[in-house]
Amino acid sequence: MRILVVEDEKKVASFIKRGLEEEEFAVDVAYDGEEGVYMAENNTYDLILMDVMLPKKDGLSAIREIREKNIPVPILCLTAKDTVDDIVSGLDIGSDDYLTKPFAFAELVARVRALIRRGSQDRGAELYFADLRLDPVGHKVWRSSKEIDLTAKEYALLEYFMRNPNQVLTRTMIAEHVWDYTFDSFTNIIDVYVNYLRKKIDRDFDKKLIHTVRGVGYVLKESD
Repeated sequence: MRILVVEDEKKVASFIKRGLEEEEFAVDVAYDGEEGVYMAENNTYDLILMDVMLPKKDGLSAIREIREKNIPVPILCLTAKDTVDDIVSGLDIGSDDYLTKPFAFAELVARVRALIRRGSQDRGAELYFADLRLDPVGHKVWRSSKEIDLTAKEYALLEYFMRNPNQVLTRTMIAEHVWDYTFDSFTNIIDVYVNYLRKKIDRDFDKKLIHTVRGVGYVLKESD
């Protein structure tokens, strides 16, 4: 899952980005409201964290513009303002939740997960494909009855495959959903991670599930 953080304080933005990446999210950062609106319009995100006090375009104006463009992404406001009027203004303008600074990072993560579950049908439900089972809440994976230990990036990659079964996923699509926008698409890191994942998911089983579509990308499907 991919999150956009719009925050002009670079230390705060870096802290949030690092923490969310440790929670297995792909994270992009914008440092002003105009850049935030541009990135929201040109990329697909599962959630936006929007600071209210931003240069070039304040957070509430950015949220209003995002909603006027009919972008349905959940938005969580981050701000030092905590009066009832401030909270009501943020919610009325189109945000989905409001968190005041300073905040406990555990609460931020809990609100992020709650908004993502609310914003996407059955996000918290377990995923099944063939004899694969993935638990998005517990971040666990099983093939048949065997639990499979995955790194954070391998898990994110498998979740993307399992949310899009029988669909050919290009390297560009994978990069956009599993890595962030700074990812260098000219490297072979996607192929490396798919091979890592394939060894863990397919190596000990007769039925192979992750297949290469030569010259295009990869697909999760049962063998023909």
